[in-house]
Amino acid sequence: MTRLVELHQVGRQSPWLDNLRRNWITGGELARWVQRGCRGVTSNPTIFQKAMTSGNAYDGELAELTAGGAGPEESYWHLVTSDISAALGVLRPVYDTGAGVDGYVSVEVAPELAHDAAATIDAARQLHDRIDAPNLYVKVPATAAGVEALKTLTAEGHSINVTLIFSLQRYEAVIEAYLAGLESRAGDLSDMSGVASFFVSRVDTEVDRRLQAIGTPAAAALEGRIAVAQAKLAYATFRRCFSGARWEALVARGARLQRPLWASTSTKNPAYPDTMYVDNLIGPDTVNTLPEATIEAFEDHGKVERTIDVGVDAAGEALAALGAVGVDLSEVGEVLESEGVTAFAKSFDELLDSLERRAEDLTG
Repeated sequence: MTRLVELHQVGRQSPWLDNLRRNWITGGELARWVQRGCRGVTSNPTIFQKAMTSGNAYDGELAELTAGGAGPEESYWHLVTSDISAALGVLRPVYDTGAGVDGYVSVEVAPELAHDAAATIDAARQLHDRIDAPNLYVKVPATAAGVEALKTLTAEGHSINVTLIFSLQRYEAVIEAYLAGLESRAGDLSDMSGVASFFVSRVDTEVDRRLQAIGTPAAAALEGRIAVAQAKLAYATFRRCFSGARWEALVARGARLQRPLWASTSTKNPAYPDTMYVDNLIGPDTVNTLPEATIEAFEDHGKVERTIDVGVDAAGEALAALGAVGVDLSEVGEVLESEGVTAFAKSFDELLDSLERRAEDLTG
């Protein structure tokens, strides 16, 4: 039994792979990740930028698309559709044997739509139509516009991965949009689900920077503690919101949980343990999406035990202490959301430029 399998069977958490490359699909590497215990795949524009600009795995299809008159953006979506569709096939047995709880592959709408609810809704609809598979999650950013789009898309029965959540306030808004969307939908609700991607390590990176600028002993004592503390409080929020009469009425109609998904779980600060954002966030009805290096570290020395609801009171005290030293965690969340959208948009634009240059080289 690998630790990933143990994480799912004992820790009741689903480990997903936070990466995707075409040669993994064609060469069988993705299937081997699944055999090791990965139960889903997430992607984003940065992941595809790295995949498509290294090696020549995409050259043949890109040359054909270019010869047929496709521009860089049209080619991008063709290439992405091919990869996601193939990955969905690899993960489909996990979906089928697990009653639709796992086995999902996520693909993100264009980053330029992050602040346009109507365009996000339309793009998500098109992706679900274009990639017609029950184990597809379309990723929508948790901007104000994205939260608005989530409500509509949920009401229409689309399975959505809400990404770039950095604050408890925005997380509560995401949950409310999901619940309201389910309530607006008629009939049986069992044919769709959702996850809410709550980002972790980037919170410590930004908070630690601010704490170091403050420079007091009280501030220094909080370094490396806030991201996990906030995630633990997010899990408490999840349990509170998905319980009680309102939720039970939806469960009676077949509703599935919108599970919290811990994202950005690689350790950015080398002074911190390399599995700290895995070991400390294990618990039922959660997902942790992991890059390869974090998986290897966890397989080597990770600990499988329920930790997500241990020390919740201390987590609340840490966030209160953070405010007392002068760091506004809500404002941190706003900054990180803006930076996340900008980073994905930059990767997307750079990728389109790279595809255009590569297409020119391939077609002479």
